[in-house]
Amino acid sequence: MSELKKIHLEDQLSEHFRLNPKQKIALKKMGLETVWDLLHHFPTRYGEAGESKYIKDINEGELVTVYGRVKSVSIGKTFRGKVPQATASIVDETGQINAIWFHQPYIAKMLSTGALVKLEGRISKRKNSWWSTNPNISTIKKVPNKIGNSLFNNDKMEFLLPTYPERRGITSRWIHHSLKKIFRSTAIDELIDPVLPKILEKYHLPPLKTALHWIHLPKKENDALSARKRFAFQEVFFIQLQKQQERKKREIKESFVLAHSDSHIKEFTERFPFPLTKAQKRAIKEINKDLSTPGAMSRLLEGDVGSGKTAVAAASAYAVVTTRPENQDFGHLQVAYMAPTEILARQQFEDFIKHFSYLGIQIGFITSSGCQKFPSKVNPQEATKISKKQLLKWIENGEVPIVVGTHSLIQKTVKFKNLGLAVIDEQHRFGTIQRSNLIRKDSISPHLLSMTATPIPRTLALTIYGDLDLTLLDEMPKGRKEAITEIISPAKRKSSLEKIRIELKKGKQAFFICPRIDAPDPNKEGSLQAASVKEEVEYLEKDIFPEYRIAPLHGKMKPKEKEDTMKKFEKGEIDILVSTSVVEVGVNIPNATVIAIEGAERFGLSQLHQLRGRVLRSSDQAYCYIFSDTENKKSLERLQSLVKAKNGFELAEYDLAQRGAGELSGRRQWGVSDLAMEAIKNQKMVEAARESAREVIEDDPDLQKKEHSLLSKQISKKYLHFE
Repeated sequence: MSELKKIHLEDQLSEHFRLNPKQKIALKKMGLETVWDLLHHFPTRYGEAGESKYIKDINEGELVTVYGRVKSVSIGKTFRGKVPQATASIVDETGQINAIWFHQPYIAKMLSTGALVKLEGRISKRKNSWWSTNPNISTIKKVPNKIGNSLFNNDKMEFLLPTYPERRGITSRWIHHSLKKIFRSTAIDELIDPVLPKILEKYHLPPLKTALHWIHLPKKENDALSARKRFAFQEVFFIQLQKQQERKKREIKESFVLAHSDSHIKEFTERFPFPLTKAQKRAIKEINKDLSTPGAMSRLLEGDVGSGKTAVAAASAYAVVTTRPENQDFGHLQVAYMAPTEILARQQFEDFIKHFSYLGIQIGFITSSGCQKFPSKVNPQEATKISKKQLLKWIENGEVPIVVGTHSLIQKTVKFKNLGLAVIDEQHRFGTIQRSNLIRKDSISPHLLSMTATPIPRTLALTIYGDLDLTLLDEMPKGRKEAITEIISPAKRKSSLEKIRIELKKGKQAFFICPRIDAPDPNKEGSLQAASVKEEVEYLEKDIFPEYRIAPLHGKMKPKEKEDTMKKFEKGEIDILVSTSVVEVGVNIPNATVIAIEGAERFGLSQLHQLRGRVLRSSDQAYCYIFSDTENKKSLERLQSLVKAKNGFELAEYDLAQRGAGELSGRRQWGVSDLAMEAIKNQKMVEAARESAREVIEDDPDLQKKEHSLLSKQISKKYLHFE
């Protein structure tokens, strides 16, 4: 017992547990290095090694528990290597799954045809059949009454066995027994609750030590649920604290105050070749108000695909570049526009040239593959290549008012003289540090306009963008039609390809999207068996559309190759562009009215919606064909939501509502844990955490009071990331 008492929260796990090399690597990859880390590694569910499901509901790659009867069992050897193996087929009322055990032929002797069994293992798919390799299997007397998507799936249990996220070498059982050892020690006594008692009391949340016991070693469901609620609230609260603190710091910083009337900006927007929507006008007015009042603007412009965010950004940029620096009657304030990909950055550079060329100002373009400047001395109507050294010199001198680029904009060598506005396009693709590096490039804090076409549920936006004011573009330009979206099964594939041919005959263009670049290796275990760009190009050229011009586009191509391909597609010199999701954002080809997405179940709903947006760039009818060969009911329902949802916001709410803790694993796009993502479905909890954080920061902006010292440490913890 004396050994147990020596465990401390900051101790390395290797000091108290015997770990082989594989386990050490696995723990490091899981981010579990100290006792504190392990205590905060929470279960995804209770009672099973994996979620219990009917066979019809399982998905590839899942860890599941299946109950059924043994249909057949046999002993044999592998074709190569002659490794002894046992195989069995398990059936329930909804389907069949096959199991194989290498080097364990004795398992076949343990099973008999017709026996009731419980199978726990990882699912894979081979030749349209479900398989599990080396699963746990045991005979049972009775199938539980509760099978399906539930956190607690036990019929009757004396205790609730937690199931944790695993990696090869670190099982859920290892984590469970290691935690029991920690709880038997005095390490738990070192814990100090970072959440103030008055907040816990107000929202009826258990204190830290109690919550840790309840989440890891619950004796009843309500205890586990209360603990999960507490830790979910805590994480959202910490995020809100950090965001409210950032907001407070920016509010007190000096910034440029622009004294432009709405009519001044209207002179600019009336030059657009299209009328603004009411939503765009409202957004421009809100932004202009921010720019004309003391304190740096921090605003998120969220708009569906094709809603016109770029026009709003251009109007904001106009207000800035038509303002003189303080105490000067010459020069301009500067604008930095950062995009996540070179394709999108180049497109925005060209759009800004169209919008601002009449003003006679210079516009710079900077990426890792080179720099350009508009206008060219040789041809004032075009841009010209320029050395990076020269462009950086002019930016630092303030001679280039607008600079468009990728991550290259945040390099230390890029210095602005009077940066008045930073615009970040598809801002969720940039980390917090990257965004901060851009807006901290000047002594005076620039205004910040973040934009995203990725629909975000309101509760999620309130959480991860707690430091930003939110503006929604919830209106589409007049005449814009919704894309006709169809889920295409293998049986309907031929007829849908003929529909695409009809559009091509009209002179329209098409995208074909694939999950992979290269063809998968059929012999490699775990290889993603999905359509590839290279295979698709060959297939379309030889067998389907030999009369049309087809070209590939993917991330392995050199920047110059990608640029040339996109220019040819824009000019109509390519009829069909076969691409990966590299065209997901921003690509604007009005003549492209068809998009076909291969292996659609491999993409997220938001990503599919973004891809569909590539053909919503004109008033012509657009078509989106979702090719999928999945037979999984849940996957098909998910894809059908893409057909039913009226807009991206509705789709985002559906996506959030449908996601369970297990499904969220690995989705770190927002830097929010699975537990907090579950909490974000509860708007009242999010608003409560936000209000509590706001009250704390209003009272103590720098968290310097004694009772807030632990909060200050917690919000800088490594697990709180926003990449």
